[in-house]
Amino acid sequence: MSTPIIEHWIDGAATPATSDRTNPVYNPATGEVIAEVTLASAGDVRAAVDSARKAFESWSQYSVGKRASVLFRFRELLAANVDELARIVSREHGKVISDAKGEIARGLEVVEFATGIPHLLKGEYSDQAATGVDVYSFRQPLGVVAGITPFNFPVMVPLWMSPIAIATGNAFILKPSERDPSASLFLADLWAQAGLPSGVFTVLQGDKVAVDGLLHHPDVAAVSFVGSTPIARYIHETASAQGKRVQALGGAKNHAVVLADADLDLAADQLTAAAFGAAGERCMAVSVAVVEDSVADSLVDVLATRARAVRVTAGDQADADMGPVITAAAKERIESLITSAADAGAELVVDGRGHQVEGYENGFFVGPTVIDRVTPDLEAYREEIFGPVIDIVRVTGLEEAVGLINANPYGNGTAIFTSSGEAARTFTREVSVGMVGVNVPIPVPVASHSFGGWKQSLFGETHVYGPEGIKFYTRGKVVTQRWPRTRDVASPASFHFSGDATK
Repeated sequence: MSTPIIEHWIDGAATPATSDRTNPVYNPATGEVIAEVTLASAGDVRAAVDSARKAFESWSQYSVGKRASVLFRFRELLAANVDELARIVSREHGKVISDAKGEIARGLEVVEFATGIPHLLKGEYSDQAATGVDVYSFRQPLGVVAGITPFNFPVMVPLWMSPIAIATGNAFILKPSERDPSASLFLADLWAQAGLPSGVFTVLQGDKVAVDGLLHHPDVAAVSFVGSTPIARYIHETASAQGKRVQALGGAKNHAVVLADADLDLAADQLTAAAFGAAGERCMAVSVAVVEDSVADSLVDVLATRARAVRVTAGDQADADMGPVITAAAKERIESLITSAADAGAELVVDGRGHQVEGYENGFFVGPTVIDRVTPDLEAYREEIFGPVIDIVRVTGLEEAVGLINANPYGNGTAIFTSSGEAARTFTREVSVGMVGVNVPIPVPVASHSFGGWKQSLFGETHVYGPEGIKFYTRGKVVTQRWPRTRDVASPASFHFSGDATK
């Protein structure tokens, strides 16, 4: 039986590549190759952009009402196909079915936000700004825009970008991760069923060749990216040098502070889910618990009990809490960082190295891991582990905790567990992080706000989706107009700016 080939989606249909380069796609739970994804050539990039540019010319002229109607139909199709799409995500990514459904639900929120585009694109109008002169402003789409998205959320992150880009009148090219590419084609088919014209949503499978082709193509006006900090920096620098708009979200090292007055059972439950959900492969995963000394021993004991109770197995199993990590290389890297912490003197309270799942012995599994007495100089603290590992750093109180977080180069998300309103307010105002939770471990904003971090977690000025997403995918235009009934010879054209704006 031949291995399935996952193709591009160009001009409204599945499209074979013009090159013979492919990349294996694994089922992380079994370690088996289940498909090969085609990798774009420079010619494929040109074909994708050409199709999108032609589609933009007509799509940008659709009324906002017609665009909204497509978004409404897409929303209904997406909601009706959650189960099938979740199975696709679980099979290629490894996350449990319930978590896959959760990421689809968060993507649906952005689609629902985008259906309100007739309201969201309303401009401003100043009547009689000067005698007989009115001034008004509105926003227009950019043209062809691209989204380069990560493996860990193969549905949610593309849906952070594409509904906003499309609703505002752009043509959108998605370059998904080559590790779990099938969900992108499923989304493309749903867009087509919703009545989106061919070429408005394109899927370009590939690797660095596809990325660089999009970054350098003169007809790509803007690039959105979510991934690691080194690649985010490269995307931002390269695309900006080409005169493109860029929003590039990078890595994270998210800290959750637990003060002595916190509900420790609540904190432990929330930290367990936030650290080990999706096998820790989330940019908003809590990877560091910053715990006040007086309650650290108690919290670590509860966390250890919770960690050992996590059910680790294939994501499609009904009793699964946590699935495998994405690749064998990822498993090796995570286990190496755990080892480095132990070798440096940290205490492995729960050790997830070498975790075996019966019936899935070749899967890429790492068990939940709790490492106590971690210090900021350790590699396991400095690196974004992106696995089911939580470090425990002990502090004397809130001031030291805030100082520790602010000294970290990342600023994506953070949280505090406390029963003190004063402590929570101090923390939210003083911490140098873009998204903050109070007794909420993963503070991902709802779709009517915008998602984005600070420091090395974001390159570019705008965050993703919400109001800032509308701003990113459009540009403003201001019109100053006069409609004189007769020529007023007493007010001839001036060769200089008048100092009296009321004339």
